[in-house]
Amino acid sequence: MRDKSLPAPERQKATSGTTQDRDAHDEEPGGPEPGSEEAARLICLRLLASGPRTRSQLATALRKRRVPDEVADSVLGRFAEVGLIDDAAFARAWVESRHHGRGLARKVLAAELRQRGVSDGEVRSAVGLLRPQDELATAQRLVARRVAASRGKPMPVRARQLMGMLARKGYPPGLAAQVVREALEQDQADGGSGTDLAWISEDGSGDEWS
Repeated sequence: MRDKSLPAPERQKATSGTTQDRDAHDEEPGGPEPGSEEAARLICLRLLASGPRTRSQLATALRKRRVPDEVADSVLGRFAEVGLIDDAAFARAWVESRHHGRGLARKVLAAELRQRGVSDGEVRSAVGLLRPQDELATAQRLVARRVAASRGKPMPVRARQLMGMLARKGYPPGLAAQVVREALEQDQADGGSGTDLAWISEDGSGDEWS
């Protein structure tokens, strides 16, 4: 029975508890004991059902649910043994998807994988699947899609915006300068112009940038 002598907000606190308390006690009737191996397995399976996860991501989820570290290590070890967790495969699929889908270069892909707890060795192996010519071809496609939209702007602005786009996706300055310069030279040639664009360099130096 509620204590009606308490103000409404205080009655709500007394009856509902904190969000953290509700999360800790909101277990299905007859479900596994919180913190047990069975509970840990169910948490992992539910997460994996919505998409691949790294071992580190699952470990973080179990820690948030107050699963003891020794229990988490045991469950995650068995998941790895049967192939439900495979950080190397996760990293390869991530690189394939994010490079071809978003045009991201090795630098950014490596950072994203490390943020998800993939080991340095597996990160290097995964991003190593991208060859320099793959990055070059993708950078060329990215710039080609945007060159037309930049027409009408001053050339230094066009060059800076295109190089900035490539930089945000992780492409090295030298490659970005090469790709942007070649794309703008071709765009000029198509339009019957031929301004010298040798000033487009990887460090953006030169009077033409100002």
